[in-house]
Parts: sequence; structure tokens; C-alpha cells
Amino acid sequence: QVQLVESGGGSVQPGASLRLSCAASGFPLSYSGIGWFRQAPGKEREGVSYIRSGTTYYADSVQGRFSVSRDNAKNMVYLQMNSLKPEDTAAYYCAVRLSSLSGRRWNNPREYNYWGQGTQVTVSS
Repeated sequence: QVQLVESGGGSVQPGASLRLSCAASGFPLSYSGIGWFRQAPGKEREGVSYIRSGTTYYADSVQGRFSVSRDNAKNMVYLQMNSLKPEDTAAYYCAVRLSSLSGRRWNNPREYNYWGQGTQVTVSS
């Protein structure tokens, strides 16, 4: 069955870096879109980044600091997060969209079929 497992979260100071990983199984990663989302307490889940084939999207708030990549051979998707800020504190989730997706809707959580359990990122001094 489809499974997504995030890892790599942790507690860091502002300015630090983290790399989140999303291990995917049960579906053809090379033909699927993977979105990264985050949710802070009391806030709605928001799209952070998306990758499908050679296409990537980023939220304005992370553009230039975060980078998404994938290794189809390992069935892994990564989110490299640099220059972390306290406002990046949230639970981070990866999700899969099994069919094609309009670029305008990449950051809509309802467009995704399956979700991982999340990994916590805390940025604090």
C-alpha cells in the first residue's frame, strides 16, 4: 500500500539548516507529485514546496531558503531547509498526488491522495 514516512526534523537555532526526508513506497514515485506542507499550532496547513519530474514550486516564504529534490532510485524526496527562522517552526508533512496536478493548485492540501505522519521542526534560540 501507499506509505510516506518523514524524518529529519529536530530543534535548531535560527540560521541553522535541516534536511527532511520522505521515504515513499507503494506507488511510482517517478510519475507522481510530492508536496511538502507544514502546520503550526492553531494555523492551517500550508504548502511549502512541490516536485514532480523537473517541475518545482515553493511558497514565497521559503523561496531561496528551501530546496526540494528527489532520488527516484531510492524512492526518496528531500527538503533542504537553510537559514531557518522561528516562523518555520511547524510539523512538516509530505504528501503524494498520484495524478497530474495544475500548478496553480500545488499548495492545496485537498489535492493530495496520501500523507505521511509528519516530523516536527522547531527553530528557537
